Amino acid sequence: MTVLGILHPGSMGAAIAAQARRSGAEVLWCSDGRSPETAHRAEQCGLSAVGGLSEMTDRADVILSMCPPAAAEDVARSVAARSYSGTYVDGNAVSPATMARISSIMQPSGATVVDGSVIGSPPSASKSPRLYLSGPREALPRVVRLFAGSAVRARPLDGGVGQASALKLSYSSYQKASRVLAAVAYALASDYGVEAELLDIAQGRTTSYLAETDYFSKVAARSWRWRPEMRETALTLAEVGLPPELADAAAAVMERWEGLKATSPTLTQVLAELHNGPPGGPV
Repeated sequence: MTVLGILHPGSMGAAIAAQARRSGAEVLWCSDGRSPETAHRAEQCGLSAVGGLSEMTDRADVILSMCPPAAAEDVARSVAARSYSGTYVDGNAVSPATMARISSIMQPSGATVVDGSVIGSPPSASKSPRLYLSGPREALPRVVRLFAGSAVRARPLDGGVGQASALKLSYSSYQKASRVLAAVAYALASDYGVEAELLDIAQGRTTSYLAETDYFSKVAARSWRWRPEMRETALTLAEVGLPPELADAAAAVMERWEGLKATSPTLTQVLAELHNGPPGGPV
């Protein structure tokens, strides 16, 4: 039986750990200093409590870190300080650069580091999130097997540490920012009493802009016209006390496509221009 340690069982971590337990693993959690709410979640998920981190590092074949991103490096340091030499999976929403630092933190202890990212809602009878994994090729099957037949769809990626983290942030940068922008757009429409009409327009679309990569070139070529519109949007938002920063940021992105005005750029050209600064320097 594989022994998995979970640090720390929040709503996502506990649900994922429960799936590993149902697949046959023993799952440990560290109760030292944790809240009653965390203890209740762990109990509901059938996790086994250990008194301290040292006991977990002594017993666990695999440790999965799922904590607030700002705490990810400190959690890794605490595990490395116990000379943990098993498989350490960082499943936090951190950047590839942060993930590289976490790998360096764990390296002296002899641990095998796997970069993990969860995309989707906590697993349940109706929801099956994906757990993407990257790192040493020989280490990935062991983690995948922990979730065989469960609601967690573990998917290995080619490439080393950093690939899974990059995928997570690539997706969440769109998913979360678009939700925020949608809320701001609805608030503006509501201030002028046209929210019902806005929803009527939006409900006519059934696909995600993220999936429409062919349209990126059209956006880039038209940015010279759309950028001033975004600036006007920012001014309008500010006038009614709503945050203008998202609209200003969209205008700043469009500034980088200034050189593609009235052209038919390829997707490669569009992406290349995003890596270049705007004409004339910073906006």
